[in-house]
Amino acid sequence: MRTSRLAAALLGPLAAFATSAAMAQDETKPDADLPATSTFGRWTTIIDTLDTGQDAHKTCAASTAFLDGAGNAGSLTLSISTGDALPPDAYPAIMFIVDNKTLPTGDKIAATFGDPGVKVAATVTSNTAAGGRPSWMVDNQAKTSLALLRAMRKVTSLDVVFGKQAVASIPMDGFTKAYRNLGTSCGFLTKDVAP
Repeated sequence: MRTSRLAAALLGPLAAFATSAAMAQDETKPDADLPATSTFGRWTTIIDTLDTGQDAHKTCAASTAFLDGAGNAGSLTLSISTGDALPPDAYPAIMFIVDNKTLPTGDKIAATFGDPGVKVAATVTSNTAAGGRPSWMVDNQAKTSLALLRAMRKVTSLDVVFGKQAVASIPMDGFTKAYRNLGTSCGFLTKDVAP
């Protein structure tokens, strides 16, 4: 799946983006065949267009890098394609890649996202991402995804727990602008998440 390939490829480059001091939006597109990237705070968006000659589809992803409590590298990525159902019918897929093999694995793992004032309950399913890193995909139910995306807009840092194990507290600086960029690029309204 193209979205998973894009999301998995983001972990390495995003570590450099996340640690850079550049806080302003930076948009580059040196070659028409390369994806367009933009940086908003700690978030980076990648917009990739696949033109088959008969039609063109865009894959839009936003990602941020983080370190978990043990210092393991991770990324949080949202991705959606113009070939998918778009908001409000469906929302971007939400995936975590964390180089931590002690986190719970399997199907339908209870997860909690938010901060002390905002809590969203969901389930995640684990896989192995590119490079052998464990990954977890949030079960993409429209109501749950909308609640999680709204929580990401409201909180300063998103506290993530899988099962009873804390994963990380992920800064959300730049999330709202990155999400709006996904909507603009992939053609969906963002007012239900980021007015």
